[in-house]
Amino acid sequence: MGNIIFLILVVLSFFGLSKLFAKANIAAWKAFVPIYNFYELSKLLNKPWWWCLIMIVPGVNIIMYGVYGFNTSRAFNKPANNDLILASVLPYIAFLKLGFDPTAKFVGLNKFEIEPSKMVKNWLDPIVFAVIAASIIRGFFIEAFTIPTSSLEKSLMVGDFLFVNKFAYGPKIPQTPLSFPFAHHTLPLTNTTKSYLEWIKLPYFRLPGFGSVKNNDIVVFNYPDGDSVLLNMQDMSYYNYKRYVEHFKKEEDLKYKINQPPSYYRSFAIEHVSNPSNPNIFSGNPLGKIAARPVDKRDHYVKRCVAIAGDVLEIKDGEIYISGQKQEMPANAQHNYLVKCSSRVFGDYTKLENGRPSLSNLALLDKYDIYATEVMVAAEPKDSIVYRLNMPRHVAEEIKKLPNVVSVTREIEKKNEYEFSIFPHSPTFPWNNDNYGPLSIPKKGQTVKIDTSNLCIYQKIMDTYDNGIHKITTKGNQVFYDDQPITSYTFKQDYYFMMGDNRHNSADSRSWGFVPFDHVVGSPFFVWLSVKYQDNNPVSGASFTKSLFKNSKEGKYRWERFLCYVDDGNLHSIKIPFLLAVAAIWGLNKWYTRRKLKQAKS
Repeated sequence: MGNIIFLILVVLSFFGLSKLFAKANIAAWKAFVPIYNFYELSKLLNKPWWWCLIMIVPGVNIIMYGVYGFNTSRAFNKPANNDLILASVLPYIAFLKLGFDPTAKFVGLNKFEIEPSKMVKNWLDPIVFAVIAASIIRGFFIEAFTIPTSSLEKSLMVGDFLFVNKFAYGPKIPQTPLSFPFAHHTLPLTNTTKSYLEWIKLPYFRLPGFGSVKNNDIVVFNYPDGDSVLLNMQDMSYYNYKRYVEHFKKEEDLKYKINQPPSYYRSFAIEHVSNPSNPNIFSGNPLGKIAARPVDKRDHYVKRCVAIAGDVLEIKDGEIYISGQKQEMPANAQHNYLVKCSSRVFGDYTKLENGRPSLSNLALLDKYDIYATEVMVAAEPKDSIVYRLNMPRHVAEEIKKLPNVVSVTREIEKKNEYEFSIFPHSPTFPWNNDNYGPLSIPKKGQTVKIDTSNLCIYQKIMDTYDNGIHKITTKGNQVFYDDQPITSYTFKQDYYFMMGDNRHNSADSRSWGFVPFDHVVGSPFFVWLSVKYQDNNPVSGASFTKSLFKNSKEGKYRWERFLCYVDDGNLHSIKIPFLLAVAAIWGLNKWYTRRKLKQAKS
């Protein structure tokens, strides 16, 4: 409905523009030719002709409409504040109003070269066009991004500030163009207020890119499981939270030897999350409302693409196999290790100021850059103690050499040990983080048989991802698609399986399944700054100013990661070429300025 209303407003504005063209002795029919009409309007306003090209860009063209409205109102001798506000905010109505206003006469913009205010000329115009330019660059070329979680630690690290190349796989046209500039899904300084309106919704469309998603590419994408969120606990998947509610309720019932069917626990979880005042089972805080988010407003995640459309993925004892071929482990991949010690080398279990669990020997953890976020301390016979630590293999080798460390063993989850939080969340597929699959990754045009035994794998593709919202139901062994019985399904797009290099501390496709191609955003290509956060590095990550003269191990700044381009998760420094380029630009500018001064004197 919103799209229809918007289309009507645009047509009305074209009609009003035809009246304005007639007043300025321009053929009225030109007002009804999209883009060309704004080319003519640019000439009439004595503005650059290329302004009309901005009207092609979804989202940005809405801002540009207001710029045209503001200047048109002044050019037709309507510079009053109320006229300018209407023309800037609702230019569609303003064009129509000006067209039928007999007092609106074309006088041009020359009279406003000095008036009405230097602020408009010197500040407002540059700010508006800076926003327009930045929105175009951010939306279609390069977007700044911060690594929010340790999923790819130590390849791309928490605190890495990087740029994402949206042309890597083709930039997407915004599907919700009515949005606050530079905000993603939430307004700045708020936690729950939407930064966008869904009055206008555009269909999915992607411009051509430089290539396609390949195995082992690091990819930025919109989080598929983020189509629904609980506003007061956005750090956890809405669907995963429901599964935890089901699991805990079932565990509680089993204590009293109560055994209910799965449908009972699903209904219980749905009822629990539907009441915003119900307490979060982890923190006790109110859950808050459920919000639905369109694809382009879902959280940005960054993972490694371990399997592409058409692959068969299998994980055996933590090693990935693609179509039967074992894959090389990323150099910085992290795993859980059981570290057996003859003394309390890493200290005792504790909590940091932010409430996060850790171990009390913070200095030792910080030295080896170990984030002890999921610690385990277990006493063993003969006064020994076992820690569970998450770290890369090369760090594990260093830990083995520490005094009083008896052994370091990689922890691997056993085969056929079912985890309810692991996709496809069915006991029929008893998979876990280290033993998973085999799973065929859907490919566009591929047809698979569908029945109640494998529906849990493909249901979200069928009812959400592939072709809008559809109703999937079962009756006996029969599957129904929008009330029509089906025995097979043909995929409408390619899908991918994304994983973090931090193999035991990553919410990835093992948790929520496939990533559709229409969720793919781009590829990280440049890290310009990298800092440690005190949450993860309580010792070295504590101070901004004191770290300025410290090395990367002792201070907050990871100097070696500054100004690096990214290649498959490996960083390559371009500090020297960058500094040389800056010096060359500065030198050329100084030379050009002096040359101009000499020419002026002569």
